Amino acid sequence: MIILGIDPGLARVGYGVIDINEKHSKMLDCGIIKTSPKDEEGIRMVEIANDLRKLIRTWQPNLASVEKFFFYRSSTTISVVQARGVVIMTLARFHIPILEFPPMQIKLSIAGSGHAKKDEVLEAVMRELNLQVPPRPDDAADALAIALTAWFQK
Repeated sequence: MIILGIDPGLARVGYGVIDINEKHSKMLDCGIIKTSPKDEEGIRMVEIANDLRKLIRTWQPNLASVEKFFFYRSSTTISVVQARGVVIMTLARFHIPILEFPPMQIKLSIAGSGHAKKDEVLEAVMRELNLQVPPRPDDAADALAIALTAWFQK
């Protein structure tokens, strides 16, 4: 089963693609979709959708896992929620089943504590996927944790 994990954002959307079966769990790809702050928000949303479509066509995931928005007061809150909507819409257009998890559930699933620190989550992702080098940037590592959470919760 191929699972696509998504860590939504406007400036950077983290993604991680894993292949899971009875014998192994393996990272296929990870990275970020990056948009320019110089562009209008609408253009950035289109870029996220276009790049996500390319990832979907390349990896043909059976399942997607998306981080639920954790509400906080910030000047970027609305933009992040809008970008998340673009992600959900794009996945739905490809008829990919979507699971959604809040940050605390991801941390609990991956590291055993809903209050785990970033480095604890990263270590657990590396161990689970048998990675020798930490995935970078952080948004990509987070997306791998989100993908693994879908597998653990399935």
